[in-house]
Amino acid sequence: MTEPTTTSTPTTTSTPTTTSTSTPIRILLADDHALVRRGVRLILDREPDLEVVAEAGDGAEAIEAARRSGPDLAVLDIAMPRLTGLQAARELAALEPGPRILMLTMHDNEQYLFQALKAGACGYVLKSVADRDLVAACRAAMRDEPFLYPGAVTALIRTYLDRVRHGEQNPEHLLTPREEEVLKLVAEGHSSKEIGEILFISVKTVHRHRANLLHKLGLRDRLELTRYAIRAGLIEP
Repeated sequence: MTEPTTTSTPTTTSTPTTTSTSTPIRILLADDHALVRRGVRLILDREPDLEVVAEAGDGAEAIEAARRSGPDLAVLDIAMPRLTGLQAARELAALEPGPRILMLTMHDNEQYLFQALKAGACGYVLKSVADRDLVAACRAAMRDEPFLYPGAVTALIRTYLDRVRHGEQNPEHLLTPREEEVLKLVAEGHSSKEIGEILFISVKTVHRHRANLLHKLGLRDRLELTRYAIRAGLIEP
């Protein structure tokens, strides 16, 4: 008697497909040139883990947008009207909770680099290589890792060693952050009333800051303040 043959069907185990449920990094982008913002946004928005949720055309708008939208990360240009990216960075760094901050700039400049780090930025990216570096810098910032372009590390070491060797005092301590903000706005031609509205201070306080600026810097009038602001890199000539 022939025993019946049984056919064994192999059991297949299906591997569940995993999908990412992580929330994209929410980014505030600030630059006074709309065309630049559009190009940078294209770079960022094509990444699934990055999302531009707000834009601003100057530093003051950036602060307002950050308070309104609560981004995880702010990408700021340095040279902007009303408040520079550096000034905005100081204000954003003081927010609780505040966004992490990246500077995106055309300035391959040691002075701006040091000011950016002092203002609270965790990264410094050059616009000329933004398509290569910006995405990596955003991700590094959210991991609490600094991101500097290659030449910046050399600049940091060289400048630090020079200052130690010569025992130099940092000239940035001459003006307070608020005095620097008032100086920039005065140099841009804003009236005392306009400055007060931008910075949310009284006209009387604006006049006091302006008098302090003239006294500290040994200057006489708005024209000399404007020249100083240009030399300090607060406004472009």
